Amino acid sequence: MAYMQPEASIISLMKKVDPLGRIIQDTGSGGAWPVSTDRQIWCAAAWEVYKVTGDRAWLEYIYPIIRRSLDTDRTAFYDNATGLVKGETSFIDWREQSHPRWMQCADIYNSETLSTSVVHARAWHVLGEVASLLGHKDVARDAYAQAEAIAAAINKYLWMPDKGYYAMYLYGRDNLIANPRAETLGESLAIMWDVAPEDRAVSITENNPTTPFGATIFWPSIADIPSYHNKSLWPWVGAWWGLANAKAGNAAGVMEAFGSVFRPAALFATNKENFNIENGDIATELNSSNMLWCLSGNIALTHRILFGLDFEKDGLAFHPFVPAALAATRTLTGFPYRGALLDITVSGHGSEIKSFKVDGKEQAPFIPASKAKGNMKVEIVMAGNPLRDLRVNHTAQAVSPLTPITWLEGNILHWNPIEYINHYVVLRDGKRVAETRATTYDATLPGEYQVIGVSDEGIESFASEPRSTRTRADYSLGDTLSDKSSVLNIPVSVDAPGDYTVSILYANGNGPVNTENKCAIRTLSVDGERAGLVVLPQRGKENWDDFGWSNTLRVHLTPGTHNFTIDFRPEDENMNIDTNTAFLRGLRIEK
Repeated sequence: MAYMQPEASIISLMKKVDPLGRIIQDTGSGGAWPVSTDRQIWCAAAWEVYKVTGDRAWLEYIYPIIRRSLDTDRTAFYDNATGLVKGETSFIDWREQSHPRWMQCADIYNSETLSTSVVHARAWHVLGEVASLLGHKDVARDAYAQAEAIAAAINKYLWMPDKGYYAMYLYGRDNLIANPRAETLGESLAIMWDVAPEDRAVSITENNPTTPFGATIFWPSIADIPSYHNKSLWPWVGAWWGLANAKAGNAAGVMEAFGSVFRPAALFATNKENFNIENGDIATELNSSNMLWCLSGNIALTHRILFGLDFEKDGLAFHPFVPAALAATRTLTGFPYRGALLDITVSGHGSEIKSFKVDGKEQAPFIPASKAKGNMKVEIVMAGNPLRDLRVNHTAQAVSPLTPITWLEGNILHWNPIEYINHYVVLRDGKRVAETRATTYDATLPGEYQVIGVSDEGIESFASEPRSTRTRADYSLGDTLSDKSSVLNIPVSVDAPGDYTVSILYANGNGPVNTENKCAIRTLSVDGERAGLVVLPQRGKENWDDFGWSNTLRVHLTPGTHNFTIDFRPEDENMNIDTNTAFLRGLRIEK
């Protein structure tokens, strides 16, 4: 929409900046930020607007907003150990639609997702570009380095060589493990924004499962959850998948993506928001007939693939990708770009340009922004070169087994039997330690235990809720109401040196589990040294007697007594600003 309606795009973006000059995170699980953390997609959109308009005043407006928001997020939820970004999967923001039922919103904050990490890598790259254009070289250097660091972390911790694509997210409590599902938006953005190297980009397009109706939001789906994000296709995601396949050179994947977007638009005579992946119907949990992102995705397939429009910061490049089945002569008339109106004709097929003429003169397939003036006639003849013979992973929609429910009786781990299961995998501290067909396991060795069910087809369930047999100590906080002025000091004594996890028992009845923006946030310090954020998401409207555990933080302690401090700091400001409160009942540490 940046090039279709730049003024409307600018107004929309400006509406998503709060009084503190920060990007607003949409409402989401547990009260939005920092459980939902994909607000940095704003940066990518703002950059698209600049590439279209070349407006320096716009650059100067967005620069402090992007920098301020990224600096806050880097402090709030970047994992120093992995380099990944914590928080909810981008756009998939109904907790139960994409997570095991046992995961609370605090657990979602603690997860580390592909799509959100890719969005942050892109945002840092955009900051580098904006800072460079404005002459802030030191900021640009740091921003580019941060973008590269997140990309490296994604490739190190989320790539699955056995599957040929990235894992959807890391999840758990003290020991994160990979959710091995394919997630189409994250896979697509990784290709489009150069997180995935070329060989991995090709691998993703050949291995990401594609059902008869298109690439699903994630695969496999969750058995006992209805269709919305689960068991579904969203056309705007299908459009990103088409763009990614074109960039990777997968013509078969491009054709599948076109079909997944155009077919339902034709059948339902509108750009519906989502479709049931099992039958292509519109009967899902929530749907709409007039969805701007699906409409935009539909248009983008033509403009960005068949006409190859590629906006760059200093001009308009052309990279048409026309599969042989779509060979034709197409004309786009009166297309506005900077100071010009372009009449663009593309004829033939292929991925290479045989002839590129502007006003009858042969030139490179690029129109510099400085030369975009008046009426210009662009004629492109494709070379007809054969496209790469790459495959599509045609796969029927599949569901994963139900998630085991585990409990401890002494040091024996138990779980419920699951019908039609082949075997179970037992994990201790995130590592696989046993395969069994039994429903018990000796958990005498201290650790955090989980169980995964595996079907006859080798499809895995979610891992069960972690159960710990480690030494722990609980401290009562007496149902303390924590507001912004509160400072809580807790003396904590330990006998042995080592790493400990810390979590807070709390209640937050300021809003429902699935929306609004009143997640409470505090900083935990140990002996005056910042340990990290304590995230206290909403647990239900007026549910002040519903207590649960916050995220866990890892700290290193020496023998003796340490002062744990919980307080509010400026960087702990949530999206609501006015309401940032919770009741604190207890503190738990585990060695």
